[in-house]
Amino acid sequence: MKIANVEIDIVRKDIKNMHLAVYPPNGKIRLSVPSKTDEEVLRLFAISKLGWIKKHVKNFQAQPRESIRTYVSGESHYFQGKRYILNVIEHQGKSKVSIRGTKCLDLYVRRGSTREDKAKVLKEWYRRKLKKQLPDIISKWEKEIGVKASDWGVRQMKTKWGACNIEEKRIWLNLELSKKPTICLEYIVVHELVHLLERHHNDRFIQYMDTFMPKWRLYRNQLNSLPVVHNDWGY
Repeated sequence: MKIANVEIDIVRKDIKNMHLAVYPPNGKIRLSVPSKTDEEVLRLFAISKLGWIKKHVKNFQAQPRESIRTYVSGESHYFQGKRYILNVIEHQGKSKVSIRGTKCLDLYVRRGSTREDKAKVLKEWYRRKLKKQLPDIISKWEKEIGVKASDWGVRQMKTKWGACNIEEKRIWLNLELSKKPTICLEYIVVHELVHLLERHHNDRFIQYMDTFMPKWRLYRNQLNSLPVVHNDWGY
């Protein structure tokens, strides 16, 4: 659907209420609606939310972007909210990544490695680090919220920081969260776990968020103010 030059993806689902969302990194707009909702009702609802839509799209588009990563020495990379300077070391051994001191990120690769090779090594390091970090965080908030996820995973996502499969009680976290401050990661974990209590982003959902993490808006704003990866999401 297109309204006032604004493109809106319509997703029909077996739900009771309409749900409007704007997703990072570029402000993609999605309107989830009950399966049999009339087109005119959709249009009127979207028009009534046009100011809200434009505000959120503008915020995402104004968010700072990382430049394209070339994986050369001297380049800035982030881990758990801290900035590190990449130091590429060519050697004959196994590829690996290690933090040296408080500012250096050493990337060991085989001689002649391409940009894609280096990106893959660093990406898998981020994945391992995030998977090591998550169990304690998830366990902590499961106890606090009173829910239990049946499973969780990490994957690269282009439009969401996290996702929750309500029926299977499985949550997914965006690999990019490994680069963000731990409190921002915790905010996303709480957000997804709360979906096990309330499927929709309604008043009940917000009340739960206010109860379990009173400063969640602050953490959300912090996350949304940080540089997001360049459009080259898949490296």
